[in-house]
Amino acid sequence: MSAVPENRPHPPSFLDALKVWVKIGLLSFGGPAGQIGLMHGELVEKRKWISDRRFIHALNYCMLLPGPEAQQLAIYTGWLLHRTWGGVVAGALFVIPGAALMFGISWVYVAFGDVPLLEAVFYGLKAAVMAIVVMALIRIGRRILNQPVLWLLSAAAFVGIFFLNVPFPAIILSALAIGLVFGRIAPGVFDAAGGHESAGTGNGGRDFVVSDDVASTIPRLAAWRTAARALVWGGIWLAPVAVCLAVFGRGHVLTEEGLFFSKAALVTFGGAYAVLPYVAQQAVDVHGWLSATEMMDGLGLAETTPGPLILVLQFVGFLGGWNQPEGLPPLAMAALAAGLTSWITFLPGCLFIFVGGPYIERTRGNRTLNRALTAVTAAVVGVILNLAIWFGWNVVMTQDEGFDAIPLILAALFLLLMYKRKWDVLWIIGLAAATGLVLSFMGIR
Repeated sequence: MSAVPENRPHPPSFLDALKVWVKIGLLSFGGPAGQIGLMHGELVEKRKWISDRRFIHALNYCMLLPGPEAQQLAIYTGWLLHRTWGGVVAGALFVIPGAALMFGISWVYVAFGDVPLLEAVFYGLKAAVMAIVVMALIRIGRRILNQPVLWLLSAAAFVGIFFLNVPFPAIILSALAIGLVFGRIAPGVFDAAGGHESAGTGNGGRDFVVSDDVASTIPRLAAWRTAARALVWGGIWLAPVAVCLAVFGRGHVLTEEGLFFSKAALVTFGGAYAVLPYVAQQAVDVHGWLSATEMMDGLGLAETTPGPLILVLQFVGFLGGWNQPEGLPPLAMAALAAGLTSWITFLPGCLFIFVGGPYIERTRGNRTLNRALTAVTAAVVGVILNLAIWFGWNVVMTQDEGFDAIPLILAALFLLLMYKRKWDVLWIIGLAAATGLVLSFMGIR
């Protein structure tokens, strides 16, 4: 039995991990790019709980799944640290702060309309989100893109999704195929990439709690245990929909939302932006849960609150319950609808990770697959760049006033503070909110 390296940190207690997951949940601004960068900074760089290779391997699996990849990555890494309960708590705390804030803002939105104070805070936060996303790109890119071929793959993915509107699943599957084929032709290129076959540290990644060595391998599951897990988590996921169907029947707003969002949860490849056209068409034109303007307002709220951008679906569910209360007080029905929507949207992450995770962990020694996943990671960097540009453009180009340089200047300042001064995201978020308020009081915004 090999000795444990002296510099390997002690495994975190469940309480220690809980505190970190709370922090991540409260500061998970910036969509998947910012959230993945935040988790990498907290779990890999700062605390050395997860090695680079284990983190990137988990990320690659989550990118192949439908649903919010950052939340699923939280479940996966929480599961690596503390097994099932660790994954459940990590996934829940990743969502709960943003979901609670989204619920409160949704109520303010329908009850009072625009609130200048909130608008001022969100104005500052948008600049912080831009900086967080760029910082995440820098962190992820410098870990992954250390070969010209990987730079080329990332650039091709960006061109494909930004200029040619190639669907996200097609980009990921193409990268996977390229990695499988060219990983055999030029294995050294993909083996040298930081995500899989490289050490990531001077001792093979062994100075992490969840390291690269065999000692931290997840045990293999028997087939019957896998089937049992799938049935249990599938049942937990769909139980509220079954209750609504039995109690209210078809046609009730809760039943219809439960059925619709359970289908949407299985087709949300590529994150919120990829699924929004489908959700908007069904929610606005078919079910009449909200208007097109309200749909766009919901996306704007989701972009400037912590948690996955797919929380916009909770806003859709809330508005559906508010506008179709079915004899209940509007707020009561809206609360039920919002809770049901979030449950249906985020529970599949537990199903995918707890059932598929043990098998994905067994592939870590498969060089052929790891080379392919390295290619996927490179493509993901290009996709994240697309999201960063899309978000930044919508921040600086306003419908009423055209180009607004203030968020761009603030974002550059916040990025400088994070990159050069090593400011924590918590301080950046606080400074951004305060800056938004000050600009509002000065009459600049």
